[in-house]
Parts: sequence; structure tokens; C-alpha cells
Amino acid sequence: MAIALRKARTIIRKALEKGRAMQLKPLSVIVLDAGGNVLAFEREDEASPGRFQIAHGKAYGAIMFGAPSSVIAEVSIERPHFGAALNGVFGGQVVPVPGGVLVKDRKGAVIGAVGVTGDTSENDAEAALTGIVAAGLEGLA
Repeated sequence: MAIALRKARTIIRKALEKGRAMQLKPLSVIVLDAGGNVLAFEREDEASPGRFQIAHGKAYGAIMFGAPSSVIAEVSIERPHFGAALNGVFGGQVVPVPGGVLVKDRKGAVIGAVGVTGDTSENDAEAALTGIVAAGLEGLA
């Protein structure tokens, strides 16, 4: 199963709604497929233009490493050489902070990742999870 464009748009819409409900700073949300390809992206008004790269780096790291970006953050703190090597392997595209959430189907297979940026990393992850669940999928933050 893959993430359909309709579901990707739902994830983004609901993540942004969650951010507004929590009164977060302007968010940017990206949805990637299981191969790390962009399915959809939105950046709220007043979000800085570099947010695409940050959201992408959170989600891309999660999908390529096979674990949420929060795990990559922990690994990078515990073993900084590994964290640096991981980022080197992926051409500097990995952003090792929370907010990159794996997306699983109902059978537990990883089918993509969502990256959210704009507020604290923990709030970003919460918004991502809200969007994923609203689309009828499971998230692993």
C-alpha cells in the first residue's frame, strides 16, 4: 500500500489545523512515500522559506533510517560519529531532531514519512501524528 495523494493532503490539512488549535508558530508539512519521494508539501503564511528543507530532512531521515527522527536525534547524541556518518551517507539531507514521523499502514508496513517544522520539535511531532491518524494511518514518532 502507498500513501494516496488524497491521504497526503489530509495529513497536511489536519497537521496544520492541529498547529493552529495549539497556537503554534507557522508550520510546514511534507509527506514522503516509502522511497523518500515528495508526495505533498505546504508551508503556512509567514513560515520561513527554508522550512521545506527542514521538514524534508526530518521525514527523509526517518524513512531512510527506518526510525522516527527522534530516534536519530538520540543516536546522534549517544554516538555523534555515527550521526555524522549517517548524515554524510545521505548527502547532508538528514535533520536529526523530532518531527519526522514514520507512516504505517494498518498491517504495520512503513509506507512513508511526514516531516513537520516550525515550532518546538515535540510540537511538530504531535502535529504530524494528528495528521497521520486523521488520514486513517498509524504514526511512529
